[in-house]
Amino acid sequence: MDESAQNPDSETGLFPTPQERRPAGAYRVLARKYRPSRFEDLIGQEPMVRTLKNAFDLDRIHQAYMLTGVRGVGKTTTARILARAFNYQLPARDGRPAVDRPTIHMNELGVHCQAIMESRHVDVIEMDAASHTSIDDIREIVDSSRYQPAMARYKVYIIDEVHMLSKSAFNGLLKTLEEPPPHVKFLFATTEIDKVPVTVRSRCMRFDLRRVEAEVMLRHLGAICDKEKVEINHEALLLIARASEGSVRDALSLLDQAIAHGAGAPIEAETLRAMLGLADRSRIIALFEAVMRGDVAEALDNLKEQYDFGADPAKILTDLAEFVHFVTCMKVSAKTAQVASGQFEREKGAELAEKLAMSVLSRSWQILLKGIEEVKDSPRPLAAADMVLVRLAYAADLPSPEEVLKQLAASEPGSGGPRRTPSGPSGGASAALRQSAPRLASAQPAPAPQPAPSMQAAPAVQLQNFAELVALAGEKRDIQTKTALERDVRLVRFEQGRLEFALAQGASPALPVQLSKKLQDWTGERWLVALSHAPGAPTLKEQAEARETQKRIGVQAHPLVRAALDNFPGAVIVAVRGGDDTPVDSKAEPLYEGAEVRGDDITYADEAQEEDL
Repeated sequence: MDESAQNPDSETGLFPTPQERRPAGAYRVLARKYRPSRFEDLIGQEPMVRTLKNAFDLDRIHQAYMLTGVRGVGKTTTARILARAFNYQLPARDGRPAVDRPTIHMNELGVHCQAIMESRHVDVIEMDAASHTSIDDIREIVDSSRYQPAMARYKVYIIDEVHMLSKSAFNGLLKTLEEPPPHVKFLFATTEIDKVPVTVRSRCMRFDLRRVEAEVMLRHLGAICDKEKVEINHEALLLIARASEGSVRDALSLLDQAIAHGAGAPIEAETLRAMLGLADRSRIIALFEAVMRGDVAEALDNLKEQYDFGADPAKILTDLAEFVHFVTCMKVSAKTAQVASGQFEREKGAELAEKLAMSVLSRSWQILLKGIEEVKDSPRPLAAADMVLVRLAYAADLPSPEEVLKQLAASEPGSGGPRRTPSGPSGGASAALRQSAPRLASAQPAPAPQPAPSMQAAPAVQLQNFAELVALAGEKRDIQTKTALERDVRLVRFEQGRLEFALAQGASPALPVQLSKKLQDWTGERWLVALSHAPGAPTLKEQAEARETQKRIGVQAHPLVRAALDNFPGAVIVAVRGGDDTPVDSKAEPLYEGAEVRGDDITYADEAQEEDL
């Protein structure tokens, strides 16, 4: 084994590629130079590391692993470290015991470690599923998996972006994935786990790699800057940590860019904002305060200054929404003031959290979320952002729905409370309107006194029961509504001004709304029409059918009719004419004078009925 590979690089503390393996003068970006080679070097993934440590110590190593998470959190790196742990082998040397079993304790480079970390080991096959999506690519893996590894303990297949495989490729992998040869391990990495079939996910041990928290990212970036001998202030590191959104690779790429932009000079926050087109945090806070005060002019000037400085309008609104979230969290719990926020931001956040109501913060959040999408889709982002700020300023001091209800209740006649007019922003035309409001109110004539309840006009039409409503629909020649009332309404409650019912099967869900409008037009009074969860009474049509059935049963029990049905096989009762709608008594013969019994071709009825026919 190469002696130079036995000792970690004194500068990085990790295991970089030996200098003789790189061309002279070649520069390695920070994301590759500081790529972890051991589980101890992974940051922000402690739950996964703990689970894998216990699994290896207990010799409960799974056949396949699924690593998922956003970009740059270490999925491929973790897969390579796992491949190294599977095949870790260290010979005895200078009194050191030999290691010849899978382990995650890899303080020294083993026999296969360097080749695995450089992606050049013959038994560790890495495949990009984005460019190898077909069943033929998977068939090659399945065929080669039957052969023993050439050098290492296990043959390891690392498939990156596995969700890009075709459906047939996934199906071709299932059998081998469920029962692989004992010398084969599968490692999958994906950013879109939902696109991986559940049949594949169920055969793998899944690990969700989390976004790296800002505090952990700050310490990591600070340590790398110390090793690279780069001067950078804390606020600039905060900007990089926020812009990376929990991705270590993005953070190191931004740091690489900042170092090149500074050309050896100390990196300041202002320089970083100019490079990335970010907004100044203090200006974001000032913008938020101006909007909450309703000072639209100051807010628009602040936005224009940041835009001229190079900040993107959508990014400004995004930062504004992040600050709203920060203030809201501080209002809920002061412990949410993270280390990732500066001292000025924490102080302002605590001050605003005491002053602003939760309803104001929640409404601001909703307006900003919608506004960010509008700005991104607009051909004029600055103008769209201006309109979002205007909307936010005018909505900042609007009362909540509860306050509006209280004001309406207090302004009703006889309540004794004052009438309050909701105010708008404190600047511009809104202030002028509020100042002139008393004069406008005094110039108007006094409202006429309300008539006493006994003097008020009664509704044009009074309905005593549901039958009168059906009759009214017939009088209005609204056949469609009349039919719906008879066929679809299962009555629960009926009184003047209120109708409550359940819908029959197949009825239109829009019937309550239509009835409410028609009743108001017909009666001159607003009706409350509501659907009920109660079963309700049978519909008028069902009641009529039930009465008809009872009549037929009574007729069929009559001796004469029964005798006719027995003497003429195939005869049926098609109608019962005469009588009223009361339930039929089979012993009351006069009710059945109009009974009509039909056979195949003959109708039997009494003489009076024949004369009518």
